Amino acid sequence: MANSVLIRDGTIITQDRDRRVFVGDVLVEDGIITEVGKVRGGADEEIDAQGAPVLPGLINTHCHVAMSVMKGMADDLPFGDFLDRVFSIDSDRQDQDLLAGARLGCLEMLTGGTTTFVDLYYSQEVIARAVKEAGMRGVLCWAVLDQQFTTQKGVPLDNCKSFFSRFAGDRNIVPGIGLQGVYVCSEETFMGSREFSDRSGALMTFHLSETRGEVYEHKNKTGKRPADWLSSIGFLNERCLAAHSAWLTIGEVRALAKAGASISSCPVSNMKLATGGVAPVPEMLREGVNITIGTDGSTTNNSLDMFGEMKTLALLQKSSRWDPTVVKAQEALDFATVNAAKALGLQKEIGSIEIGKRADIVVMDSRSPTLRPLTLENAVSNVVYSAGRGDVRSVLCFGEVVVKDRQPQTLDVDAVIGEGQMAMEAISTKRK
Repeated sequence: MANSVLIRDGTIITQDRDRRVFVGDVLVEDGIITEVGKVRGGADEEIDAQGAPVLPGLINTHCHVAMSVMKGMADDLPFGDFLDRVFSIDSDRQDQDLLAGARLGCLEMLTGGTTTFVDLYYSQEVIARAVKEAGMRGVLCWAVLDQQFTTQKGVPLDNCKSFFSRFAGDRNIVPGIGLQGVYVCSEETFMGSREFSDRSGALMTFHLSETRGEVYEHKNKTGKRPADWLSSIGFLNERCLAAHSAWLTIGEVRALAKAGASISSCPVSNMKLATGGVAPVPEMLREGVNITIGTDGSTTNNSLDMFGEMKTLALLQKSSRWDPTVVKAQEALDFATVNAAKALGLQKEIGSIEIGKRADIVVMDSRSPTLRPLTLENAVSNVVYSAGRGDVRSVLCFGEVVVKDRQPQTLDVDAVIGEGQMAMEAISTKRK
């Protein structure tokens, strides 16, 4: 691996505090960005961006990467039937097909410009293997729920703690806590997780108010809506990342903001499942909630494409509010970069192209008609509203070139796709 990489002549979308966009170079040495602007020297490896957009690696804040081999297995079904089918498949999965799914998902994300993702699943030590092979960053949050609802061996929170201790300090793996949701997690499970997070600094991610049914069921049981209840038991804090968060009242939005919590909006998943909610993003922005974007898993979205997700989120908000000014292109890009880094507590390391940060960088294709014409003024809009994952040319993660001229450098494409195909066929055969 080259110790230094120089990206020349790019339209640099820095995502720094001033959101500067300019034509220039980026020098990376030993995985760290050391110069941004006009670089006079050379490097071990040079990438000529030829004027194309150069942006921070995108951050997917909610997915279930090992489900990548389950694409198309539960499509176009009512929500209850969808859940039954997915849970029946999920309960019988083996390490071999989990690894195949994780590799396939990592390959899809890397080649689409996503360098960091948050995952909520069990058997995270298997998924960690795929992440490390890919050379990307996985914030892997072990699924935690009440013992009576789990198929895991042992106590889920204890399994989570064991995974955390094994991977704490790992370069590629950030271990965390993945609470399934209020429907299978008691107050004891939530607060036990919070106590562990307080001691370890671990991120706590969880599904929140994804469906109207979830909200009303919890209100019937406790007298409170899910976010209000989590606030009332003292669970919420700045290490919370709430996925979906579609069915919230303004009071709940303010409770999340006051706690310093972040949300991961998953618009494609919510639209595909027709769970009916459009997250109150304008109110979240107004109240100061830190908003990020997630794709969800490959059964509820079918792709792990953060470019598509940015555009969809912005357009869904504009359409549902009859207001083209809500969620501007710059805000959507913020959700997928700097806001996401903040949600993970990694804002000093990733999320922008600045001196001293880790070099997670995406170089787009200068010859893509989708991105042209390109100016400093329209660069961000082109990335959010025009670009697709197919416009990604090269990707750096930890300063290492993991995708070069569209070719993955860390994973064997044919092997990953072949294993994924076999895994899907094995799952399908079992279900017949």
